[in-house]
Amino acid sequence: MPMLAANLTMLFNEVPFIERFAAAAQAGFRGVEYLFPYDYPKQQLAEQLAHHGLVQVLHNLPPGDWAAGERGIACHPDRVGEFQDGVGRAIDYASALGCTRLNCLAGIVPAGADADRVRETFVENLRFAAAALAGAGIRLMVEAINTFDIPGFYASRSGQTLDLIAAAGHDNVFLQYDIYHMQRMEGELAATIERALPRIGHVQLADNPGRNEPGTGEINFPFLLDWLDRIGYRGWIGCEYKPRAGTQAGLGWARPWLGAEHAGAQ
Repeated sequence: MPMLAANLTMLFNEVPFIERFAAAAQAGFRGVEYLFPYDYPKQQLAEQLAHHGLVQVLHNLPPGDWAAGERGIACHPDRVGEFQDGVGRAIDYASALGCTRLNCLAGIVPAGADADRVRETFVENLRFAAAALAGAGIRLMVEAINTFDIPGFYASRSGQTLDLIAAAGHDNVFLQYDIYHMQRMEGELAATIERALPRIGHVQLADNPGRNEPGTGEINFPFLLDWLDRIGYRGWIGCEYKPRAGTQAGLGWARPWLGAEHAGAQ
């Protein structure tokens, strides 16, 4: 059965960020993820995890200037040095938090950039990050994100992203499969997940349309969660959705899995 992780960037946003660790634990979550830890001291976050018995499942590499609309810089040919510095910073945080997965956001393709150079840059950055993370015992994730929400995002389909992962040629690079993004881009969720399963290192969910909690849209989550279990997925599933009427009100769908004893999530 699925092991659910609360995405603290989106869930429990009725309370200040640091208080969301306690809220997640009280709701029955055993793991948490969020976009970025870098605005907080490592020790403060580590203390929250330890105090509430939570696993830090995932966070992202530094994305560039998020407030200015940047959504990753891994495909930017003129920012390789900044990307590599960000890998080191991310490893520093992840090591302190016991986090064994870091997600690489490809970013929005720079205007006028040569397509071949963009691909070469991204693949080389994946190789660099994969090797650095492997030395620290951390897996590198690459997420495909839909181009309706983020126009121009470089990695936008599962097949394309798997091709980029293969081009990197390093066994420490995995696909972060976001059900919401891939429903918008390609559908065929169950079949695609099964084909990609050997390279899937993390799964995230939200319903569509609206990116709200399961049960509010078109995706058959009871089937899909059972399918993940049946085909042998043993990782975490991050709940990265916007609660439609508050976090607690929207957790009914998750009651069968929250707080239960589940073994096997790595």
